[in-house]
Amino acid sequence: MARLSHLLVSVASQMLVGGDISVPCLIGAAGGIPASEKREGDRATPLGTYRLSTVLMRPDRVVPPPGIALPWRWTAKADGWSDDPEDPAYNRPVRHPHRHSAERMWRDDGLYDIVVTLSHNTPAIPGAGSAVFLHCTAAKPHTAGCVAVERGALLTLLPLLAAESYLSIV
Repeated sequence: MARLSHLLVSVASQMLVGGDISVPCLIGAAGGIPASEKREGDRATPLGTYRLSTVLMRPDRVVPPPGIALPWRWTAKADGWSDDPEDPAYNRPVRHPHRHSAERMWRDDGLYDIVVTLSHNTPAIPGAGSAVFLHCTAAKPHTAGCVAVERGALLTLLPLLAAESYLSIV
């Protein structure tokens, strides 16, 4: 099986393209901005090229497709992702309860049933944006800054991605 080393997201067309695959995607409500201008809570998607780091999947809702080359793990109900610039664990996974603000990775709306973490703001600079992921879409016209695609498209892409794949947002 030929693996994809690179995915491209066009902010203008709101399409994600990789090899022969082209799927609609959602971006942040504030559109795309240069990564150097990204700030926590600005609802913008950071432009740039990011390594696809780890796949997170919810065990009660997802059957992993065979052949995933990226590192992956199951999420648990206590999993979170720090979004508080004052937190020493800012822009990293945490466990709830957590004394700082942190997104819950176990959600009822299905957005995080499948998440691919990106290398945006790694190592973390406090306030420069956290929890920028590639994840599933919901019934909304935009995200809070992530890139989102239909669940089926994400499941199709996962086994096609190489262990060192990148996502460019332009």
